[in-house]
Amino acid sequence: MYSKTILSSAIALALALPGTAGALEYGGVEASGYLRNITSVFTNSGTTANGASSMLDGDDHSSGDLLSFENSARIFLNGDLGDNFSWHADLNFIYDTEGVNEGSIGYKGYKNYSQYDYLRELYVDTGLGGWDTRLGKQQVVWGTADGIKLLDIINPTDFRFLNQSTMEDSRIPIWMLNTSKDVLDNGNVQFIVAQRRENLIPGLNQGGDPGHPFILKGVATITGQTGGFLNIAPALANVAGSFTNATQIPAFGPGANNPLFSPIGLTPFSRLTVDGFANSPSMLPFGAAFGFQDLGIITQCGLDPTCTSDPNANNFITNLMPVNSINPADTSWNVKNPTSAFEHMPMASFATFNTFNSFDPQLGVFSGATSRYIVDKPADSNVNAGFRWKQNLDNGLNYSVNYFYHYGSNPDINLSWHDSVTGERLTEQLSPAGDFFNNGTGAPGPDGIPDIADFTQSLSSDELPTDLSGGRAGATTLLHNSAGQFYGAFDPTLGFAGYNPNPVELRFTETYHRMHSLGASFDYAFDTALAPVVLRGEFLYDKDDKQPVVNRQLLSNGALASSLVMEDADYFKYVLGVDVTVLTNLLVSGQFIQYRNLDFVDSGRGCITQTGSSTECSTYTADFANMSVSNGLKKGYKNKEFYSLFFSKPFGESQLGRWNNITIYEEGGGWWNRFDVEYSFSDTLVGSLAWNAYWGDEDTTFGQFKDVSNFGLGIKYIFE
Repeated sequence: MYSKTILSSAIALALALPGTAGALEYGGVEASGYLRNITSVFTNSGTTANGASSMLDGDDHSSGDLLSFENSARIFLNGDLGDNFSWHADLNFIYDTEGVNEGSIGYKGYKNYSQYDYLRELYVDTGLGGWDTRLGKQQVVWGTADGIKLLDIINPTDFRFLNQSTMEDSRIPIWMLNTSKDVLDNGNVQFIVAQRRENLIPGLNQGGDPGHPFILKGVATITGQTGGFLNIAPALANVAGSFTNATQIPAFGPGANNPLFSPIGLTPFSRLTVDGFANSPSMLPFGAAFGFQDLGIITQCGLDPTCTSDPNANNFITNLMPVNSINPADTSWNVKNPTSAFEHMPMASFATFNTFNSFDPQLGVFSGATSRYIVDKPADSNVNAGFRWKQNLDNGLNYSVNYFYHYGSNPDINLSWHDSVTGERLTEQLSPAGDFFNNGTGAPGPDGIPDIADFTQSLSSDELPTDLSGGRAGATTLLHNSAGQFYGAFDPTLGFAGYNPNPVELRFTETYHRMHSLGASFDYAFDTALAPVVLRGEFLYDKDDKQPVVNRQLLSNGALASSLVMEDADYFKYVLGVDVTVLTNLLVSGQFIQYRNLDFVDSGRGCITQTGSSTECSTYTADFANMSVSNGLKKGYKNKEFYSLFFSKPFGESQLGRWNNITIYEEGGGWWNRFDVEYSFSDTLVGSLAWNAYWGDEDTTFGQFKDVSNFGLGIKYIFE
């Protein structure tokens, strides 16, 4: 049922040994639990971030369609193992008929280390030696902020429903040793040694979880069907294949002379950039008159104007070009504010696209670049560890200080090119000359342009080439292996040495990094003439964390693997809140939340393309949750702020019901409001409802889910 790490295996053995003896001697087990159904429906029609299978798809759901139909049986077991030991188990049998499974890791039923894990908790409690020790699979809560997790970093989180699930439900229990002891005056010290596990983030896998309602735009930019670079890279290879094929034949379509014809493939176009082809016909060789509509046609249809038979056709599946780009009346080509992949790469030369295809001279076939998502997790022997000190002072001030040395729960996504046959990692390099032939002599190549080695510049340099082809920016991105062999398609009859015929592969590797988290919290309660008040705060300093950094100039030159990298960053995050109880038990709570990136990257810079258009060439920290190809890979915030307001009040006879409402505003214009009610009809029957509304700017964390706003009803039967 679950894979055992070294830590979990040791704990399971420790549980099993005393459990057997205790069961034989005492045999008493207390059982309780509940049966529950939660049915949720969309309140808006629309399309989720990864719900569309092509750029032409309409809404993937309508108002009133089922979002979730979740049925669960939860069983709690408790027993004693002698005078000093007790044990607890939490079994969770759950199934959601609307969960996404196709092309994904599975969200309908059981998944280990998720909200839908069969064995949710299993631990032993003991008070031996004056220490309260809990050993087993469990949850530990350090933070108490409303609607957001700050200090609550011990357990990872299942984000399948974004932030809609209760924190107790979304928190993923893990195997750990948790021990604490009361010391000094009202003080307590706690030590934790815990298994390493990661957050469950929909869409971060090879399949991309198409149709999952809560995939963030930033995730869809990696694995999304239409806008994910995992799928864009092979699609770019198909377009490169179309251009390569076009240059190999004398005719481009029935009865038409092909102005692109060249027996040596894309060589004459090594100095021509994407923007040169799309935006200025005069830049083309042979006086050919093409524009971005022609680029759109070749992108979407390949070499078949009817868009029906060319295997290289994109067919509007991935966001390579604006959706209307094949319409002669369309004028949407805009490299200043790009909304498609080719608009993000205006300074990439056609020689760059040569690297996306390989040619096997023995088989006589072209092969396009592929992509793959790889997970590289730390060894099971690597655990997290930390401690907390908390104390209640006589003046009413409560405070805590905690430290956690751990792996980050969110993954790093690292891009790299590889030889798809040998697996060797390849090097991206940039040539300001626009040449893509390397004859290994340093002399001019077959196209009359000097050897690329004379012009290569490191991709790590801050000063990349900005002057090419008449004073306009442009460059060629090339791939080579450790032996100096370059990759790409070319006419084998010319017999140029130094090229490797193997296809290339763009890998997206999920890794995890070690980091330090130092936190503190306080709360102070006092009475006023109007109402009792609680002031509270949480603070967290994360050292050696990571941030996604986008280099728009490298991207504009087609250097995909080097244009999006994970770099070191420290963060300071805090929450300040005030709680007031007014009227009849009405709790009102307000919060100010700020995330400060102490290593924020923002080096503003512009470039001029081959045709004189201005484009973005800056390097900046990206907004991972909200960046996408369609919003120019949105820049993040140096200081990101949130504001929340929470109300909670019991109601009804004997106050058997309670309603809650939380509203969170996100800097940038995103909103989320959750209203929920729970009422006990009897000791065994409880009803509930919840309404989640998202609105605001669609390029914010909350605003992007406006089409996923939903309403749900629940019924729970409790048994003992």
